[in-house]
Amino acid sequence: MKFAWIDLRTVPAEHREAVVDAAIHARVDGIVDSDPERLALLPNTVKRVLAPGARVGDGAPEDLIVLREVVDVDGLGVLESRHRGGEKDTAAWVNVVDDPTLKLACEAARELPFTVVEFKDPTKIPLEIVIAAADASPGQLICQAADIEEAQIIVDVLEKGSEGVLVAPQSANDVFALVEMLRVKTPDLQLQTLTVESIEHLGLGDRVCIDTCTHFEKDEGMLVGSYAHGFVLCVSETHPLPYMPTRPFRINAGALHSYVFGADNRTNYLSELKAGSPVLAVGADGRTRRIVVGRIKLESRPLLGIKAVSPEGVEVSLIVQDDWHVRVLGPGAAVLNVTELKKGDQLLGHVATDKRHVGWPVGEFCVEK
Repeated sequence: MKFAWIDLRTVPAEHREAVVDAAIHARVDGIVDSDPERLALLPNTVKRVLAPGARVGDGAPEDLIVLREVVDVDGLGVLESRHRGGEKDTAAWVNVVDDPTLKLACEAARELPFTVVEFKDPTKIPLEIVIAAADASPGQLICQAADIEEAQIIVDVLEKGSEGVLVAPQSANDVFALVEMLRVKTPDLQLQTLTVESIEHLGLGDRVCIDTCTHFEKDEGMLVGSYAHGFVLCVSETHPLPYMPTRPFRINAGALHSYVFGADNRTNYLSELKAGSPVLAVGADGRTRRIVVGRIKLESRPLLGIKAVSPEGVEVSLIVQDDWHVRVLGPGAAVLNVTELKKGDQLLGHVATDKRHVGWPVGEFCVEK
């Protein structure tokens, strides 16, 4: 679970109170400041972190986490000794400017409970190295980010990212945006077994291939359907084909009018997608993950209509390219060629109860057929 630390030191004075209130309300993990007395006023629901170089003073809270800047091996050795001696919340701040300080950051992240890293250069390669070095460590790695956009990049580095990000917000809105960004996780979906009712050759039409920036797993695909209330799990071209190479980044998704099920319970028409659009990869067990479209490939091809029904009697429709190499997934992640489907065959799909307007669920009367 990712977490946020808020740095109060550069927050404009007129916004500081609102930022603190927002941080407490949004339940950020920690607040960093150079004033221990101001930190002492914060509730114990948030970690109170004293910035490097600040004097602890008499009014500091007992559970204060004190960040100490580490610039050499001797300084790191002092902190490691304190930690081994029983100091519970030993914390280091390492400014990575070259290879020696990168090695210090790696060692601190391996050995100490908290390590904040700041990087001089915009490349994320040093962060990758620190994340890899600290992978098995029980301590927490926090990376300083210039803004929320950089924080998003940081939490995705090596797919794992640092556990925490440290950001200096300019307003309360920045705090809420940061926490929401860290909270984003695509939930699992409930998949159902659909039974094929009919197969029909429809003639020429436009179909869409979705080429993504991701390598699909063998049991992954996308949920596509003609109706907003029902979808079939279309598999990627990860599985071998006799006459062409595999394209594990591609879904031969369906006719351009079709809906594709996405994050936040929203749908998009295939015709709306473009390079950079976020979409949802879905596994045969219902797991999901957010991925990005690399391009859309629309071409005229013969089309095949598939009608299926859920156990509750909900009709699901999917129109795809009429070709043997187009595939969908069945129970147990069975790979099924669409031109070989017949009445009674079983497919994996998802049935939604929502009606939709511009892709969003809405409580209104709507009939699709």
